[in-house]
Amino acid sequence: MEKLDACIRNHDKEIEKMCNFHHQGFVDAITELLKVRTDAEKLKVQVTDTNRRFQDAGKEVIVQTEDIIRCRIQQRNITTVVEKLQLCLPVLEMYSKLKEQMSTKRYYSALKTMEQLENVYFPRVSQYRFCQLMIENLPKLREDIKEISMSDLKDFLESIRKHSDKIGETAMKQAQQQKIFTVTLQKRNNVKFGKTMYINDRIPEERNEVVLKHAFEEEDENEEEVLTVQDLVDFSPVYQCLHIYSVLGDEETFENYYRKQRKKQARLVLQPQSNMHETVDGYRRYFTQIVGFFVVEDHILHVTQGLVTRAYTDELWNMALSKIIAVLRAHSSYCTDPDLVLELKNLIVIFADTLQGYGFPVNRLFDLLFEIRDQYNETLLKKWAGVFRDIFEEDNYSPIPIVSEEEYRAIISKFPFQDPDLEKQPFPKKLPMSQSVPHIYIQVKEFIYASLKFSESLHRSSTEIDDMLRKSTNLLLTRTLSSCLLNLIKKPHIGLTELVQIIINTTHLEQACKYLEDFITNITNISQETVHTTRLYGLSTFKDARHAAEGEIYTKLNQKIDEFVQLADYDWTMSEPDGRASGYLMDLINFLRSIFQVFTHLPTNSSDHAAMSGKVAQTACMSACQHLSTSLMQMLLDSELKQISMGAVQQFNLDVIQCELFASSEPVPGFQGDTLQLAFIDLRQLLDLFMVWDWSTYLADYGQPASKYLRVNPNTALTLLEKMKDTSKKNNIFAQFRKNDRDKQKLIETVVKQLRSLVNGMSQHT
Repeated sequence: MEKLDACIRNHDKEIEKMCNFHHQGFVDAITELLKVRTDAEKLKVQVTDTNRRFQDAGKEVIVQTEDIIRCRIQQRNITTVVEKLQLCLPVLEMYSKLKEQMSTKRYYSALKTMEQLENVYFPRVSQYRFCQLMIENLPKLREDIKEISMSDLKDFLESIRKHSDKIGETAMKQAQQQKIFTVTLQKRNNVKFGKTMYINDRIPEERNEVVLKHAFEEEDENEEEVLTVQDLVDFSPVYQCLHIYSVLGDEETFENYYRKQRKKQARLVLQPQSNMHETVDGYRRYFTQIVGFFVVEDHILHVTQGLVTRAYTDELWNMALSKIIAVLRAHSSYCTDPDLVLELKNLIVIFADTLQGYGFPVNRLFDLLFEIRDQYNETLLKKWAGVFRDIFEEDNYSPIPIVSEEEYRAIISKFPFQDPDLEKQPFPKKLPMSQSVPHIYIQVKEFIYASLKFSESLHRSSTEIDDMLRKSTNLLLTRTLSSCLLNLIKKPHIGLTELVQIIINTTHLEQACKYLEDFITNITNISQETVHTTRLYGLSTFKDARHAAEGEIYTKLNQKIDEFVQLADYDWTMSEPDGRASGYLMDLINFLRSIFQVFTHLPTNSSDHAAMSGKVAQTACMSACQHLSTSLMQMLLDSELKQISMGAVQQFNLDVIQCELFASSEPVPGFQGDTLQLAFIDLRQLLDLFMVWDWSTYLADYGQPASKYLRVNPNTALTLLEKMKDTSKKNNIFAQFRKNDRDKQKLIETVVKQLRSLVNGMSQHT
């Protein structure tokens, strides 16, 4: 404290010294201040006044300055807004463009716009709320685009299903026109149409030129209206939907959906209508829809990448082809009209050619056509069976009368008949065959034409076509015509004369077979000398018909003989014969004479026909005599006949004599010696044995080659002798023998015993 006090005192002293030193100056300063005080006040007043005047003068400047500041701020804000708007305007423009594209259904472009917005524009303005709203709205727009494009695709699929038949019809028409054009070019290159289609009635070359001109005129007209599948169908929904799903990364979903829906449509297209087989229009609609379906798929295959693949279309086609073949096989089996079957074949060929042009394999369809060809031949055979029946019904079974050269030339121009002897004869004259022969020949040619129509456009060689024609013609001859002939022969109204005429007719038809072979050869240009060439079986067909007709002649003759024999009314117990032959037998002999006279005097213009007619007459005469002999023998040996007198035997002998006289009178020329009389040899030897009562000779010579009664069977003789024995007991026919010569009765009993012993011995030996 002392030190502090001392320090303070020292400082005070120094302060006092300093103050004393500066006191005068302070006084001077005060004095100066006092002097300037007045001036300061004046200055203050002046400054205040000046300040006031400045303030008054600066008020307007301040106002204008504030306006300037405000304007500068606005200008800066405007510049900022312009900059930001320049940054946002492209975004808004793109979004507006997106909305416009959506409204005009340009969905693929809209998706591209969305990509640009997301990748380029939105990052620049992501801080703004409107941008966030836009970003949030884009996924919804994408879903809307997917739904709309899928809806458009569904509409397209529905539309394409309805228009498939129009597409297919156009495609098939174009394929047919192309085929016609190709064929026409071939014709113009000297491949003459119809050059070898006919034998006697060829198509004139002028007609060929007309056909060619017509074909080219139609081709020129059609060329102006060639439509493609793009002209008929707008495929933009498919392209657009494919692009949209590709952009959205969902291409697989779209492909699976498209293929699934098209497979469903394929099944619907392949489903036929129940009455499809009734008209050709039903088949045409079926084919056009299928063609339209696969034409669309082929177009999609080539203009899109990956939507459909060749493997997919091949799988779909194989499935469809199996179904098509099954449907055609089932429905074509109901077709009974050959014209409808032929139209079906033409449709199948056009159908196959069309799809083959689009790269689809169609070999199975042509294989199916071979099955349908067999059915077509069956329908043709049924149709021609009716034609043949009508021809046979309308025939008069008489030789064709010819009164002029024109008639003769008209017939031989249709039927290949050649007979130099007949040509030398003057008019009027007769052809040996009846009207049915040329008609049958013409119809066989028509059948070949009809069969050839099916073979056209089958992409088969001439050899195969030739083989098909010959086989179908063989079926016509061996089955249809043969059956009609056999049925004709069996008809009750066909008499013996008609049967002989049928035999002559079949001979001419058989001879015409070689001309039919030449006819087929000219059509197909395949020589008959070819190793695998099928021959026509007309020879066997008409031979069988002739044999059947001959057999029917013999049968009808025998039936007539049986009818006459049934009229026989013998009195088997008569004591004396009438002295003349029975009336029924004389009527029968007169009938046989008239019949054989008709046979042998049938109009024939060649030695062949005369020989044939004579052969039939000879065989018929021999058959009739043998049947008559058998019938008479059966009459004697009938089990219901219990008694027979010698008078009845003598009367029966008179009838047999008439039969022998008929046989020896040569009712049919050409028999050698007593050939015809031998038909009655069994009866003659039996009756001679009973008439002369030469039992000792018979029993002694039995079994010897030179026996007088070689043809008399012991059993037959025993049966007849027992009937005579019973008669002698009951009616006393042999009473006079018992009175005059009782040994005769004993002889009969002895002969009966010997015959029984002989018969028993034969039975034991057998």
